[in-house]
Amino acid sequence: MTDWIVLSNIRVDGRHGATDEEQASPQPFEVDVEIALDLQPAGRSDDLDRTVDYRETDAVVREIVGGPSVRLLETLAEQIAERILDDPRADEVVIRVRKPQVRLGGPIDWSGVEIRRGRPG
Repeated sequence: MTDWIVLSNIRVDGRHGATDEEQASPQPFEVDVEIALDLQPAGRSDDLDRTVDYRETDAVVREIVGGPSVRLLETLAEQIAERILDDPRADEVVIRVRKPQVRLGGPIDWSGVEIRRGRPG
């Protein structure tokens, strides 16, 4: 059985995009994080040390999205996934990164990527 921690729609301003213009000024990004792990030990013990701390996960997302510019949403998603999987309790992650103010050829709600990564090995 796999359980999931879900953090939905973390909003952070960042300077990311394929063009210099996109990297010149902050714009909003939205991130969803899903972490697969066994939540039963934490649920039975009420012990934060037996689960992934939501605050730490939120801080990772804010640090990466608010950090140095990258060109691709794919890069942001990979960096977030790698950091979350550094926690040995996390078995798998799903990361969604959305860019609501994307400038393409016309009206669009957002562009985004979704990746699923598991523990190496």
